[in-house]
Amino acid sequence: MDAFMNFWENIASWQRMAILLGGMVFFWLIEGYYPLFTFSWKRYKHAGINLIFLTTTVILNILLGSITILACKWVTDNHFGLLYVLNLPLWANIIIGLLFMDFFAQYAPHYLMHKVKFMWKFHMIHHSDTKVDVTTGTRHHPGEWIFRECFTIIGVYVMGLSIGMYFLYRSVSAIFTHFNHANIRVPLWLDKPISWVFVSPNMHKVHHHYKRPFTDTNYANIFSLWDRLFGTFAYTDPKQLQYGLDVLDGQTDESLSYQLKLPFNKNIKTDY
Repeated sequence: MDAFMNFWENIASWQRMAILLGGMVFFWLIEGYYPLFTFSWKRYKHAGINLIFLTTTVILNILLGSITILACKWVTDNHFGLLYVLNLPLWANIIIGLLFMDFFAQYAPHYLMHKVKFMWKFHMIHHSDTKVDVTTGTRHHPGEWIFRECFTIIGVYVMGLSIGMYFLYRSVSAIFTHFNHANIRVPLWLDKPISWVFVSPNMHKVHHHYKRPFTDTNYANIFSLWDRLFGTFAYTDPKQLQYGLDVLDGQTDESLSYQLKLPFNKNIKTDY
């Protein structure tokens, strides 16, 4: 277990990028053979638009992610945070660290982005995709990344997250993001048991339905516990869903300029 954490403490940038892109390519290939929906679309064009958003996120992570790393270093040097107070075995620290970082870095900011209007206007870009697939998980306005990373830093301080735990969480979160958004056909007999513990593909697809109340459910990324605990869990047959947002013209989902300016577009009416 020590060797496992030592890997994450010293993981190279290219290795983290390989995990990010490798997971995406893996599920992209599976989508081609076992699609949930067969869209009438240009798959590569759709991916290209979403990967542009991924590029902006990576650039921001390089420029501003050092702040989070400094927070990890400070809590480690000062033995600050819940994991140091509990003083549990390493395997337990990993499980608790992943569980609570899924709350701080995903559930909490995600919930707020659906409730606070100016935050929602940035998050709408993610929901505007009418053809959800593995690349949709990378589709976030640069402004949204700032919201999420602020909450991630709060989680680092509360939990006492080391650099290795932070990189481990980021990688696990990325794999689940690919898994949950992938346009893959998962039979209900398999997907439902997965959703008892983890966020499954069919479970997360409910969140991408074009109107409420389904849009305001299933905020977690790794563990379904948080949605079950706070009453935001929902599950239905994904084939009954329609992607996008009822306040947007679905034909604009691949217009990069329109999407980037969406948070500042006063013509978009929303009661969030």
